[in-house]
Amino acid sequence: MRGEPSCPKCGGRVRAPGLFSDSWQCGVHGTVHPLQPVVPPSVEALAVVVNRAQVPVWMPWPLPVGWLFTGVVCAGDDRSGGRATVVACSGPGPLGGRSELLLVAEELGVGLGARYAGIPGPDPGPQLRVDQPPHTKVLAAGRPTALWHVTDTPDDRAVFAGEALGLWLWAIVWPEQAGLLMYDELVLTDLRDAGAEVDLLPCGPLSPHLVP
Repeated sequence: MRGEPSCPKCGGRVRAPGLFSDSWQCGVHGTVHPLQPVVPPSVEALAVVVNRAQVPVWMPWPLPVGWLFTGVVCAGDDRSGGRATVVACSGPGPLGGRSELLLVAEELGVGLGARYAGIPGPDPGPQLRVDQPPHTKVLAAGRPTALWHVTDTPDDRAVFAGEALGLWLWAIVWPEQAGLLMYDELVLTDLRDAGAEVDLLPCGPLSPHLVP
């Protein structure tokens, strides 16, 4: 795990705002919203991200039976707030074994979802065929939300993306076969609107996929 902010698009080092720039800078991507260090999953760590977030913090809620919260991270700083959030969960897969799910909410151009998806960023672009019917739908903050399968991703994962509340919503699932769980009318809650029951959230070990 890293102890300093990094570029959400490439993971490279970033320069903090200073004398010559009032924004975080990546040597490759220019101005970015810095990806904060990954920390072990806990209710306290989740609360920090939720309180900072300017975008949804999506989670299947209530968590399906046997599923655990396995980490959270955000891109942004104390001044701008969280402009992208990633929540990790794991649990029994639809075909047996364990599945890992990352849910990413982000503003246009942040590039974090594309990085976890394993595609060129910063946004889904031509890999998202919105001229075709959606492949699945989720219920996000009470609203039916269309998601499309993202093509040309690594073979070890299934990736879906769409728009929720005017922002990108990515769902990235390992292994690829576990993508079947996205066809089960997944219900997502924005944890910014959740109540005190979040304090009882079951936590598991840190997802290895949360450190791209």
